[in-house]
Amino acid sequence: MKTTESSSRRKFMGAMLMGATASTLTLFTDPLYASMPAFDDKAMGDAEAWFENIKGKHRIVYDGSYPHKGFPIIWNWAYYYSHNETGSQDSEITAMTVLRHDAIPFALKSQLWEKYPLGEMFHIKQTDGNVYKRNPYYEPQEGDFPLPMIQGIKDMQARGAMFCVCNLALSVYSGAAAQQMGLDPKETYEEWAAAVLPGVQIVPSGVWALGEAQKKGCGYIFAGE
Repeated sequence: MKTTESSSRRKFMGAMLMGATASTLTLFTDPLYASMPAFDDKAMGDAEAWFENIKGKHRIVYDGSYPHKGFPIIWNWAYYYSHNETGSQDSEITAMTVLRHDAIPFALKSQLWEKYPLGEMFHIKQTDGNVYKRNPYYEPQEGDFPLPMIQGIKDMQARGAMFCVCNLALSVYSGAAAQQMGLDPKETYEEWAAAVLPGVQIVPSGVWALGEAQKKGCGYIFAGE
């Protein structure tokens, strides 16, 4: 059994490392993808209600489509830091980060990083060049961020920052994992969805969330380096 699992994982990693976008987009025409669960009315209602938490006169949404060495989280912290420095309190600020496309691992618990290995799949590396085997930006450890003062997702949530993750990307990438490892796509999706970090909202898609945030008065910034 272990040999079969190892072989499946190697095949899965090989396919993903050859180009995640190319390999996953084919799932849209694959019968396996058709069985993936839809974003139902309750999930939509929860997502829409979540946007009512946007507050304050300083509002920004960061488009986190790629890992970019943690900058989708770093810029969220920087927004609070800079506004604090210019006299605003956290209660006057909302910074939202939309984790979509290749940045969705930042929304997932470390246990999933260990099982699938997400650090290798999404090319998320430590400063020494080794891939991460855990989520480095939820509760960061020494050396994860370029400056020790930068706060991770958990601490930023406590300050009012908002983080959401794209359901479409969760579906596609979990579907790719299921296809490559011989797993049930519905069960794999449910496992990934259940591994979303506390307080991180699942939204229909990242681009949908970016539009909704802007309707609420958030400025848009691409969260690159």
